Amino acid sequence: MEPNTLLDSVLDEAGVSHAGLAAHINEAGRARGMSLRYEHTAVARWLKGQRPRGQVPDLICEVLGERLHRALTLDDIGLGTPGSARGPATPLSGFVERATALWRSDEQQRPHVVEAPAVTGTPAVIPVWEWENPPEDSDVSRRGLTRVSMTDIDTMRAARAHYEQMYRKAGGVATRTRVVGFLNSEAAPLLRGSYADGTGRQLHRATGGLVAIAGICAYDSNAHGLAQRYFHQALRLAKASGDRGLGAYVIALLVNQSLFMKEYRQAVAFAESALRAAGSQITPALAADLYAMQAKAYARLGDGAGALSCIRRAETAADRIRPGQEPDETGYVQPGLVNVQVAEALLNLGDLGGAREHATAAVGTPAHDRGRVHRLAMLTHIELRQGDMDRAGATAVEMTERARGMESQRLRDRLRAVREHLAASGCAATAEAAELIDGALRVPL
Repeated sequence: MEPNTLLDSVLDEAGVSHAGLAAHINEAGRARGMSLRYEHTAVARWLKGQRPRGQVPDLICEVLGERLHRALTLDDIGLGTPGSARGPATPLSGFVERATALWRSDEQQRPHVVEAPAVTGTPAVIPVWEWENPPEDSDVSRRGLTRVSMTDIDTMRAARAHYEQMYRKAGGVATRTRVVGFLNSEAAPLLRGSYADGTGRQLHRATGGLVAIAGICAYDSNAHGLAQRYFHQALRLAKASGDRGLGAYVIALLVNQSLFMKEYRQAVAFAESALRAAGSQITPALAADLYAMQAKAYARLGDGAGALSCIRRAETAADRIRPGQEPDETGYVQPGLVNVQVAEALLNLGDLGGAREHATAAVGTPAHDRGRVHRLAMLTHIELRQGDMDRAGATAVEMTERARGMESQRLRDRLRAVREHLAASGCAATAEAAELIDGALRVPL
């Protein structure tokens, strides 16, 4: 059940409260001979994704349409035929309205949107299947009030790069409000603007990159349902752009989230979909990351042969990376990233020596601060597992110092995990590091 952001958006536009809508629905029902007793709690359930019974969806259209002085359809309020309003079968204009409604609800911090859980099973798989399979968008041109220029698209690309760097330095909690605000103020009017097919494809690609960053920030803020919806949006935008490489990058983000949610088989399947469907458009950096994440999933599933096979493929792809030939989105695949992914896979396979070798190599390679924190956390864990308490304590201290000032739930989770391992060691050499982490965790986000 997904939040109904379209109904939320129309309610906001009409200036009607939850209690007000319920009262108007009851009144409109009486005019039709119906005895309705809805309260604000019913409207809250509809906004969370529950479908009203009987004629109530039509009454909602009637009540809000009168308020806005225009006719509303069930699709306009997110209550069209279930299953008909998603994916490539939906006109792109309908997708744009749903996407921008989500951005608006997120910026307004609507609890039913921000706190929505991630979907699993078929609803999680369908967007990936739809991206990989026909039909394609034959024409994405649109007529609107604002004419979109290449300058606008360049601004969108620059914004993506800016917010990505902000995320790396400050974390997703601080960055998300800014990137979502930009999507609402700048991207939404452009998507509703006027553009030819060629310009439109570039616009959808640039917007897809920005939406992916919003998803990353939501993921980093522990809003996993919201992050998933942003990733699904970015995947739809990638399809509209015709850029299979961008779609594969978005799927890599979904693979990472699947690993976090312990959906290991799904992680393997998603990575396979990206590698298969992107074909020649997939770059060595992205292939390396996808294979490395597959290795982690196989290791978690206890499939050592599958994990080692993917490790070899990841290392082969990493050797072919040429930074100047990679798109902006794959800039996160910095030297050492594959090493730390492989270290985690080997750790789960019980190969502590191999894991430490790769983790040490990762830490010894330059990386942005955020990536370095994760690498140091992995190395600390391995050193503790090997009983090297002095080194583990020193590594943990460096990790904590690097993490200061970053507003990130994921990094806080990582710090807590390291702190638990340090405390469990019962060694004086790790006590200082554990105390330092305690101090860092007391600083509120």
